[in-house]
Amino acid sequence: MKLYGLKNCDTCKKAMKALDASGQAYTFIDIRAEADVASLAPEWLQQVDAAKLINTRSTTWRQLDEAERARAETNPAGLLAAHPTLVKRPVIERGDEVFVGWTKDVQAALGV
Repeated sequence: MKLYGLKNCDTCKKAMKALDASGQAYTFIDIRAEADVASLAPEWLQQVDAAKLINTRSTTWRQLDEAERARAETNPAGLLAAHPTLVKRPVIERGDEVFVGWTKDVQAALGV
């Protein structure tokens, strides 16, 4: 299992703590420093809707101009590659499955 996120993200910290407590092994990958979002985003977008993967509540989103925001509809993978912090966190890969966020549904699917 791979967990993509930011070290200082509270939601990612909660996810890691819960996974640790349930004894599940995972590899943490810093989405800003270590992840190749340009190659990951298209794969994620095959399984997850762009509206779910792009964090429109983030500071990064609020700082984008309208032309950049429009890329969420026309080229979401390119937008995420250009601005990795727009990825809603955490993104968890388990085998061929991709989970976004740390909702009750994600926790149940992961058995946490």
